[in-house]
Amino acid sequence: MTTSPQQHDVATAPAPAWWTDTVVYQIYPRSFADSNGDGIGDLGGILAHLDHLEALGVGVIWLSPIYRSPQDDNGYDISDYQDIDPSFGTLEQFDELLEAVHARGMKLVMDLVVNHTSDEHPWFVESRSSPDSPKRDWYWWRTPRRGMAAGAPGAEPTNWQSIFSGPAWELDEASGEYYLHLFSTKQPDLNWENPEVRRAVHAMMRWWLDRGVDGFRMDVINMISKDVAADGHLHDGPPVEGTPYGDGSASYTNGPRIHEFLQEMHREVFAGRDAQLLTVGEMPGVTVEEAVLFTDPVRAEVDMVFQFEHVNLDHGPGGKFDPKPLRLTDLKASLGRWQEGLEEVGWNSLYWNNHDQPRVVSRFGDDSPEHRVTSATCLATLLHLHRGTPYVYQGEELGMTNADFGSIEDFRDIESVNHYRHAVAAGADPAAVLEGLRWTGRDNARTPVQWSAGKHAGFTTGTPWIPVNPNHDVVNADAARADPGSVFHHYRRLIELRRTEPAVALGDFTMLVPEHEQVYAFTRRLGDVELLVLANVSGEEVRADLPDAAAWAGTEVLLGNLPDGSAPADVTVLSPWEARVHRRVHGAAAQG
Repeated sequence: MTTSPQQHDVATAPAPAWWTDTVVYQIYPRSFADSNGDGIGDLGGILAHLDHLEALGVGVIWLSPIYRSPQDDNGYDISDYQDIDPSFGTLEQFDELLEAVHARGMKLVMDLVVNHTSDEHPWFVESRSSPDSPKRDWYWWRTPRRGMAAGAPGAEPTNWQSIFSGPAWELDEASGEYYLHLFSTKQPDLNWENPEVRRAVHAMMRWWLDRGVDGFRMDVINMISKDVAADGHLHDGPPVEGTPYGDGSASYTNGPRIHEFLQEMHREVFAGRDAQLLTVGEMPGVTVEEAVLFTDPVRAEVDMVFQFEHVNLDHGPGGKFDPKPLRLTDLKASLGRWQEGLEEVGWNSLYWNNHDQPRVVSRFGDDSPEHRVTSATCLATLLHLHRGTPYVYQGEELGMTNADFGSIEDFRDIESVNHYRHAVAAGADPAAVLEGLRWTGRDNARTPVQWSAGKHAGFTTGTPWIPVNPNHDVVNADAARADPGSVFHHYRRLIELRRTEPAVALGDFTMLVPEHEQVYAFTRRLGDVELLVLANVSGEEVRADLPDAAAWAGTEVLLGNLPDGSAPADVTVLSPWEARVHRRVHGAAAQG
């Protein structure tokens, strides 16, 4: 966190934080670019494509985990926090990359995964070695349920279901005790109640900051505090329909000591450093009210949070793999509530895509050849003109789409594979389960970045770890950079607009026509400058009955996503997937 001492004085108006007018670009290294032909993206591949990111104009690069790992969950299972996995390169290569990023005026943020480690981390190996191990209490070890034998059905210490399906407890045959894993069985949860764990994590974080990194994106950081009773037991959760398990999220989401832990982390790791650092907390289940507390600079916890409300709106009764159509009014209500809730205190993160979400142009847009470019640029305009810091996920700036997975053998993601196995075993129709995975599976985001129309999209000279999307012959970086009307150049213009027009970064937000099912419209105002943002989130021409519409006639169009960017005679009429940003100046400034 970069808040200076004077920013903690409510009587002093602080200067805007540096991240208010910048954009963050997420790299999922495994799928970004491969420099050595082994089919896996690596640090050399990232280094080779920094010019692409510099041309795009992003200010921060966020790297998904590159630490040493068995790769059970593609690097989110870490076995050594202070080394680079050989599949990605070496610490020396990382230093070279960091220097090159800084030389281009960009910052680099690491992914911090400290709710859990790999079961191959030396901490867990030691913890597992004996119930008497000095590190036994570094993880959540518990005996079987009272009166039941270890390994018997239902003998787990709680009834919690893992986020990756199945029970959240794994039996250790040697000791007859269970360890907690909210995710994979190879991702045991760290026990943050133990101060030794916290000190070890803080030391590791300081090591990376001393090396020169510019902050951390913190994976599921609001799960580190568990609601543990005075006698040490954890609580059962309400039943999950159709499973023998319960929902334990009330016991591990925004737990009783989460603010204490984050404030301690800030004191021990970030306080007193001169560098402009960034801390972003991924927080599933966080509410607006909680986010205000987490991101209030006076409280010194994190700078912004990733919330999931808007990307859960198309989840059906059966969860994420049971998708339903998105209602635009629901999206406006959600994003509008976050804009209003963090208007005075805190700061929003803005995103459509990341390594855990399907491609937005396929999900909320239209990835047909007719509308792919316009729907991608429409959705980009809509998001980037909100108040907050936008995040671009690799390939999003090219309009990359979901992939066409033919069978379960085409999937690589542990969440999808586990879900399919458990659902089919429980009697679900395999074809229906597969269709849900195609729509919302995480592998949609993990197909390789499409650099060219050549073999394997220029991602690798070898065999890619996951197949390249066949549409790379049309959707690729070479073609996008050469086409002024491409998705890439529209993103570049959006990023530049945030830097050059203060109202984009700092202006007030007012939602318009909240009940319209096709038009997303709002204004941003800072001083005398007001922007009108219009987006037709549909494939047909629409009219939006805007308040004050006549006053916007003939105003300057700062940005549009159609070839003719001039102001139309009637600003309320929008072509399919059209997005425009109008600008006008009020008062005396208008006369100048």
